[in-house]
Amino acid sequence: MSKKAMKKETVQDSNVTDFVSPVYNVIAVPLEKLRANDYNPNRVAPPEMKLLEISIWEDGFTQPIVCYHNKETDEYIIVDGFHRYTTLMTSERIRTREKGMAPVVVIDKDLGERIASTIRHNRARGSHNVDLMSNIVKELLELEKSEAWIARNVGMSADEILRLKQVTGLASLFKDEEFSKSWEL
Repeated sequence: MSKKAMKKETVQDSNVTDFVSPVYNVIAVPLEKLRANDYNPNRVAPPEMKLLEISIWEDGFTQPIVCYHNKETDEYIIVDGFHRYTTLMTSERIRTREKGMAPVVVIDKDLGERIASTIRHNRARGSHNVDLMSNIVKELLELEKSEAWIARNVGMSADEILRLKQVTGLASLFKDEEFSKSWEL
């Protein structure tokens, strides 16, 4: 192995060993500082929300809410855990027990990366609303994320991205596509 390759491997290894998962830094954040994001396509049916309330009541919070901390406004924008947050806001007994605080871990990523993170968290657990997922694809493309980036970071196939682009019907989403000339004479 060349010295350059060894140095690159060492740098990558040091990045891995220096990385600390957010879950090792859970903080208690007052509920009034938490904000929902405006792009989460995940929906939970009422029976499952009731089950979540029971789970949090019986087991406590077993997973923190993942947030991005907006330092300018001192708000914590939810990346993952919106339904845990909703349960905390709507269940007086849980809110009282938790003293109006929420367990939070912070990730420091730009908006596109946060959107991808939300989708990865959600897809690992369940299904999404098609219209809302279409809007997510549209927003990521408008943030100049490539289809390859979306596929890799959100876990979608090229066909899935195409179908979701078709749902929105916006010509701008297809501006970089190459189409067949078969319709020409």
